[in-house]
Amino acid sequence: MPNLRANLARAAVLAVAALHTAHGFYVPGVRPHEFEPGEDVPMKVNALTSIHTQLPKDYYRLPFCRPTGGPKMASENLGEFLTGNKIQNSPYSLNMLREVYCQVLCQVTLSKVEAHTLGTHIKYGYHNNWIIDNLPGASVGLTGSGQHQTHYAGGFPIGFIAQDTKETFVYNHVNIILEYHNPEGKEGHRVVGFAVEPMSIAHRYSGGYTWDGESSEGFSKPLDACVTNQHMDRGLISAFQKVAADETIIFTYDVTWKYSETAWASRWDVYLSEDHMVPAQVHWYSITNSILVVLFLSLLVVSILVRNLRRDIAGYEAMAALTDEEKEEEAEESGWKLVHADVFRPPSSSPMLYCISIGSGAQIGVCGFVTIFCSAVGFLSPARRGSLMTATLVFYMLCGCLAGYVSSRLYKSFRGRQWQMCTLLTATAYPGLCFLTFIFFNTILAFFRSTASVPFLDLVIVAAMWCCISIPLVFLGAYFGYKEEAITFPTVTSTIARAVPEPSFFMKPIVGISLAGMVPFAAAYVELFFIMTSLWMDQFYYVFGFTLVVYIILLITCAEVTVLLCYYQLCAENHRWWWFSFFASGSTAAYTFVYSFFWFRSLEASKMLITYMLYFGYMFLICTAMLLVTGAVGALTSLWFLRKIFGSIKVD
Repeated sequence: MPNLRANLARAAVLAVAALHTAHGFYVPGVRPHEFEPGEDVPMKVNALTSIHTQLPKDYYRLPFCRPTGGPKMASENLGEFLTGNKIQNSPYSLNMLREVYCQVLCQVTLSKVEAHTLGTHIKYGYHNNWIIDNLPGASVGLTGSGQHQTHYAGGFPIGFIAQDTKETFVYNHVNIILEYHNPEGKEGHRVVGFAVEPMSIAHRYSGGYTWDGESSEGFSKPLDACVTNQHMDRGLISAFQKVAADETIIFTYDVTWKYSETAWASRWDVYLSEDHMVPAQVHWYSITNSILVVLFLSLLVVSILVRNLRRDIAGYEAMAALTDEEKEEEAEESGWKLVHADVFRPPSSSPMLYCISIGSGAQIGVCGFVTIFCSAVGFLSPARRGSLMTATLVFYMLCGCLAGYVSSRLYKSFRGRQWQMCTLLTATAYPGLCFLTFIFFNTILAFFRSTASVPFLDLVIVAAMWCCISIPLVFLGAYFGYKEEAITFPTVTSTIARAVPEPSFFMKPIVGISLAGMVPFAAAYVELFFIMTSLWMDQFYYVFGFTLVVYIILLITCAEVTVLLCYYQLCAENHRWWWFSFFASGSTAAYTFVYSFFWFRSLEASKMLITYMLYFGYMFLICTAMLLVTGAVGALTSLWFLRKIFGSIKVD
C-alpha cells in the first residue's frame, strides 16, 4: 500500500509538471519566422472537414477561387497523409501590417452540378481549415444573443442553411484577423494569432457594372455592400449570397492586423485551452475521480486479500504440522491450495492464441505509455501536424521486440512446439487486422474522393515499415525469449486435470468477467469523453499529463480487480484462470465499445453508410487494442500473484 501511494504521488507530480511545461511550449523543430513590414504572409488551405460525415474533402473540389497556376501541395509527412490532411496554397494575398478592405478575389458562376455539390457540403456542415504560419484559423461567429464568440478548433463553416426558408447560403466574404508580436531584439514581426469571421453577402457592383471574371478592371471596381477604407461589418449586409444554379458569386476578403502581447512561444495556448471553454477543474475532477476509485479498490484488495491470505497460509502451515490421522480428519477443507496441482496447467483452449494476445497487449501498452509520455512533456503537439500518428507508428514498431519476447516466454512455459507460427502470428495478427481494415476503408474513401484516402506510395511505406522493421523485431524478441529459461512454477502440475465443481451464480466466470470491467471504466470515463471529442470532432487535445495519470490508474485498477476475482475463483476450486484473467480486465474494452454507441449520437451523423462504417470500424480496432492491453495487464499480474502465493506455502 505505501508503494502504491508513492507511485500515485509520483504520477500526480509528473502530470502537474507536464501541464506546466505544456502551458507555453517551444516545440522542437518549429522555429519562429520574423516577417518584415510588407512581406508576403502565405496562407494555406487544408482539407474540408465535417464531423457529421467523417469524410474530409479536397478544398478545391468545391467552386472556390483558385491560385494563379493552380493549387500546389505543401510538403507533408506520413502522419499528415494518414490523418487526411491535404495542405495546399491559396489565392489570398496577405502582407505583414498591410490592411485590406473588401478586396475582390474572384467571381464564380455556378453550374447546376457545382450548385448541388456546394449545397450538399453546406448541408453536411463542412468547415474550412486555413493555416497561416502553422496556425489554424479560429472561427469568429455570433451567439444567439448577438455576442461575438471565437472557436479555435474545427475551422469555420463554408455556409449555412436558413432556419425558416431552408435556403442554402455560402460564406463568400471573410474578415481575416491577424495578431502580431514584436519580439525583443528582433526587427521583424511574428504572427501570434489568426482568426476568420465568415460572412455571406450578395455582392453587386456599383452602377450596374457586370464583370466577366477575368479582366483586371473588376478587381478595383466598387461593390455596393463595401465602404471605402472600412472593414466589412455585418450591419452593412442587405442580402445573403444564395447557392443556386447560374448564380454569380463574388468572393471578397478583408485583412485586419492587431498588435498582441502574446509571445510566439505561447501562441498555441488559446487554441489548446479553447480559450478556457472547458475549465481545468473538469480534468481535475476526472483525475480525482480516478484516484478515488483506485484508492478505494486498493483498500478493498488489501483488506480482503492480505487478511484472507494470511489466514489461509497460516491454516495451511498448521495443517502441514499435523499427523496423518489429523490430516485425514481435515481432508474436507476447501480453498485455493486444493488446486495447486492444476493452477499452472496451460490453458486447455488456444494456448498459442493466449500467448499472442498477451504479447500484442504488452506491445500496444508500452507503445501507448511512451507516446502519451512524449506528448505530456511537449515533444508531440498539434503544432506539428501528423507527429502523433507518426510517433505512434514508430513506437509501435520498436516495441515489436517486446511482443516477441513476452509471447515466446509464455509459449515456452506452455511447452508449445510451433514457436515459428506463434511468433509469426504475434507479428501479424493485430497489425494485420488493422492494415486490412485500413486498406478496405481506404478503397471506399477513394471512391468518395476523400482526402482521407491515403496515396498508394504511402501505403507502400507503411507496409514496408511493417514487413521490414516490425516483423523482424518481433522475431528478434522471440529469439531472445526462447533462449531464456522457461518460466518456473512453484508447484508441479498433475497428469490428470482436476474437475471444476459447479459454481454458484455469482462465482460463474462469465458473471465476473461481465462485472470486472465496470470499475476500470468508471476510473477513466470522464477523460475518455474528451479523448473521443478530440478524435471524432476535430478538437485539440492537449492535457496529456492528465491522460498519462489516468492511463496508469486504469492499468492499476485492471490489475487489482483481476487479482481479486482470480483469488475468489481459486477459492471456488476453479483452476482455469488464464483466459478468465485476460477477459476479466479486458472487459473494460467492452464497456468502452458500448459507451461509443451512446456517444455516437453527439456527432449527429449523416445518413451515409460510410460514416457508420468508419466510426464503428475504427472504434472496434481501438477497443480491440484496449482489450489486448488491459487483458495483458490483468493476466500478467495474476500470473505474478499466483506464483507468489503458491510459492509461499509448502506443497507435498
